[in-house]
Amino acid sequence: MSRIGRMPITVPAGVEVTIAENNVVTVKGPKGTLTQALRPEMILEQEGNVIHVKRPSDDKLHCALHGMTRALLHNMVVGVSEGFKKELEVNGIGYRAAKEGKNLVMNLGYSHQVIVPEIDGITIDVPTQNKIVISGPDKQKVGQFAAEVREKRPPEPYKGKGIKYVDEVIRRKVGKTGAKK
Repeated sequence: MSRIGRMPITVPAGVEVTIAENNVVTVKGPKGTLTQALRPEMILEQEGNVIHVKRPSDDKLHCALHGMTRALLHNMVVGVSEGFKKELEVNGIGYRAAKEGKNLVMNLGYSHQVIVPEIDGITIDVPTQNKIVISGPDKQKVGQFAAEVREKRPPEPYKGKGIKYVDEVIRRKVGKTGAKK
């Protein structure tokens, strides 16, 4: 039995969960509204403010879907109540980020500025010129957008220059040594 799939999902106050036919789930909360079509064979039972995910059989496919369905539903509930955020750090001499209107403008050592427009459902915040905070209710969108921003200049292993996640550790390499005499 899936340990994650067995765990009940408690719906906090201020969050409304609607389960339509074919497991189309709509979650409304203070941070926004999320809608997702989950697999129709999974059984979703809502009792008050608790949701249980059950599987119809011990089939290999149903076992695999059990924990995933519960995790997707839990991420939707957490997203509309608390939201998700990813923090990025810009390292390098002359490397900086700024927010101009709805665009993220970055100087990353190229001959031009890198401009990334803000997409709907995502909020970009630049508290300092070397820190970027991406937040929103949809965990998948936040993670994907953060990965796309990081992709503009991934960190390199010799000096550690580039865009990295705050909790990411860059494995450093030793550069060339001087010529022997």
